[in-house]
Amino acid sequence: MWLESYNAIAGQFFGIVSLTFCLLAFSSKSDDRLLVLLLSANVAFALQFLFFGSWTAAALTLLVIVRIALARRYPGSLAVMLGVLGASAIAAVLTWQGWADLPAVVAMVLGTVSMFMLRGIPLRVCLGLAATAWMLSHLLVGSIGGTLAEGLALFTNVITIYRLYRDQQRYQQSLD
Repeated sequence: MWLESYNAIAGQFFGIVSLTFCLLAFSSKSDDRLLVLLLSANVAFALQFLFFGSWTAAALTLLVIVRIALARRYPGSLAVMLGVLGASAIAAVLTWQGWADLPAVVAMVLGTVSMFMLRGIPLRVCLGLAATAWMLSHLLVGSIGGTLAEGLALFTNVITIYRLYRDQQRYQQSLD
C-alpha cells in the first residue's frame, strides 16, 4: 500500500515538472527552443508513466526523447522518420497492455510525422493533436499533473499558433 502511494505521488510530481517544461516550450516562437524544452518535458513524462505503471506510454515517451533529437539533426528525413515509427511500433507491441495504450501510440505517430516533416504553424497544429492524444493517455492512467500539463500545453500552443499567424500577417503587410 505504501509503495502504491509513493508511486502515485511521484507520478504526480513528475507530471507537474513536465507542465513547467511544456509551458515554456509551447510559448516559444523558436522551433529549436521548442524541441529542446520538449526533451526535458518528456524525461519527466517518461518517469511519470513509469510510476503509474503505463509501460507503453513510458516506452513511447522514451522514444519521443530520441525522436526529438533525431528530428533536430535530420529534419525532413523520411528514412529516419520511418525508423522512429518502426521502433515505436516494436515498443508498443512489446509493452501493450490494452486499448488504453492506443492514445499514446496515436500521439507518437502524430508527433513523429510533425517533427520530421513540418515547421512553424503546421508543426504546432500537429503537435496540438498529439498533445490531445497524450492528454487522453494521462487521463486513462489517472495523472492529474500530466493531464493538466497537456491541457495547458495545448492551450499555450494555440496562443503561439495565433502569434505566429499574426507575425506572418505583419510581415506580409510590410512587403505590400
